[in-house]
Amino acid sequence: MTIPHIQEVADQIYCIETGLYRHGLAACYLVRSGDRLAFIDTGTAHTVPSLLKIIADMGLTPAHVDYVMPTHVHLDHAGGSGDLIAACPAARLVIHPKGAPHMIDPARLLAGAGAVYGTEAFARDFGGLTPVPEERVIVAEDGMQVDLAGRILTFIDTPGHANHHGCIHDARTRGCFTGDTFGIAYREFDTAGVPWLFAPTTPVAFDPDAWLQSLDKLMNVNPKAMYLTHYGRVDAPERLVDGLRRSIHDMAGIALAEEGRDDPERLTRLKRAVSAHLTASARAHGVDLEDVRIDALLAVDTELNAQGLEVWLKRRERQVAAG
Repeated sequence: MTIPHIQEVADQIYCIETGLYRHGLAACYLVRSGDRLAFIDTGTAHTVPSLLKIIADMGLTPAHVDYVMPTHVHLDHAGGSGDLIAACPAARLVIHPKGAPHMIDPARLLAGAGAVYGTEAFARDFGGLTPVPEERVIVAEDGMQVDLAGRILTFIDTPGHANHHGCIHDARTRGCFTGDTFGIAYREFDTAGVPWLFAPTTPVAFDPDAWLQSLDKLMNVNPKAMYLTHYGRVDAPERLVDGLRRSIHDMAGIALAEEGRDDPERLTRLKRAVSAHLTASARAHGVDLEDVRIDALLAVDTELNAQGLEVWLKRRERQVAAG
């Protein structure tokens, strides 16, 4: 299938390919209202020149950008935020309260990314991470609204994938920009036009109970569509949400089967279990790709999901040890 570099997926909402790893893995969004613009998620530092070119292609300038709104600070979502803010003189960063300190001073975020990805791979795939001046940061509490030239965007606190995660509801289209909260739906796995969703349990703050509550919170706004970072627009979310709930339960179950078995091979076992589960789930959805193709498309997520599950297990085990 061919995924366009930029595509209007709803009324003046543009899904933009960020170029991370492979085409069709990660997107960000540009929202327009009149001549005012907002970016929701940014991709990496490598993505920013493309975003500035898109603005120019629209006949606008960086001065027309009012808001940069990462759903959370994981670098596939927020890595380009500092560079984009620096390039857009009027723009303010709108970010979850727990994410704001990491955008202002990204030292811990950089150290964590280096630990997860490795220093060389981080530099290659994500570039750098530019701090955002504190005076240009808006800390977004749950329910906060921003007005983009009459277009109302509402911030919804949605922990579970990360404790600093927020989704953004667009009143005009009744759609939600969901970051990772509404899961991953790579379009290569669509069958009969229906997406296959699974939960990304990326390090370091997986919380299945909070995530399930966040899904309930999102569904309470009666969304017509979800705009996923991974990847694109999905419709009729009420028909998809139960599958995502099962995926969260299943991922937690894979981890809990290893609870108390903290030995050097546990991460390897988690990777095997995650890979087998995702392949079986895709097959149950009707996906007929070869196993080697499924493995290749899910390689990054298999690794990150397993790492995140192990971090969750270690956190649980520390809590037990502490009484």
